[in-house]
Amino acid sequence: MTEIDKTKPVLVTGATGYVAGWLVKKLLDEGITVHAAVRNPDNKEKIRHLDEIAKDSKGSINYFKADLLEDGSYAEAMKGCELVYHTASPFTSKFKNPQKDLIDPAVKGTENVLEQANKTESVKRVVVTSSCAAIYTDAIDCKKAPNGVLTEDVWNTTASIQHQPYSYSKVLAEKKAWEINEQQDQWDLVTINPSLVLGPALNAQSITSESYNILKQIGDGTLKQGVPNVGIGLVDVRDVADAHYQAGFKPKASGRYITSAHNTNFLELANNLQPKYGDDYPIPNKALPKWLLMLIGPLMSKTTTRRFLKNNLNIPFKADNSKIKNELEIQFRPMQETMEDSFEVLIKAGMV
Repeated sequence: MTEIDKTKPVLVTGATGYVAGWLVKKLLDEGITVHAAVRNPDNKEKIRHLDEIAKDSKGSINYFKADLLEDGSYAEAMKGCELVYHTASPFTSKFKNPQKDLIDPAVKGTENVLEQANKTESVKRVVVTSSCAAIYTDAIDCKKAPNGVLTEDVWNTTASIQHQPYSYSKVLAEKKAWEINEQQDQWDLVTINPSLVLGPALNAQSITSESYNILKQIGDGTLKQGVPNVGIGLVDVRDVADAHYQAGFKPKASGRYITSAHNTNFLELANNLQPKYGDDYPIPNKALPKWLLMLIGPLMSKTTTRRFLKNNLNIPFKADNSKIKNELEIQFRPMQETMEDSFEVLIKAGMV
């Protein structure tokens, strides 16, 4: 049971990020003082959307310069905070060196923030943004899970630096977080493990997030011949922010939380856009056959390897979200609302 004092400041690392933006908004709307840790507080363009939100809210925001890989750089931002949200971590499929571009920032960044929590007497709880990628690598892992369903007890054992290095970075980072947590008794740890996150972005720069690349391909004609029938989970960014807020302030919150609203696939995502946008945009309405994808997939993208296709095509994704519904009382948005609100962002940005 951890009671957090709402009159104390709350630290959010990676505050300009896609999920972090909505979390900062929620905290400010609740009248909380946010310590926003960012790489460069002098880059006014990057923080303008947060300033706009703060202007119309009951709370206030202060910016702090911090770097994931720089020891001690979160000390000032964390001062006086009882609650720390560590959301900063890379999410991209565009990398040259997986160790340097994905694994080091994820693992060393987590270590840096949590070791600082050990040195900051005021800290009572840390909420880390992990991922369903720390639970599974490929849809086939769902089949191998107990009763064929992913739960918070399952850990990813199939990712590696060669196969799905992003997933590997997430599992290593979360394991590091639990390892540091177990070595002390000052603060408790909660992790939020979202599946694919979509929904409107608060700042235009967030549209570059990997989630939006997938949506853009569904809407810009890249996949008009058909989508790969890959099983995935989907959750709205606003629900993920709400989950973070509840994980921070609900005294009984503990452990990991699968944050995934829908067990779905790429075709179902596209189908949810058909009623409103199907007449005006080249949205796919069928799945590509497996033999064709095995042939052309590896040519389309370096991440679409034959191994990836074998482990994900025509295999349903199944995850149990009952823990977060029961303990954090999260009510997830309908898929169509998430998809339409996301697509509107792409239209306004001129990306489709």
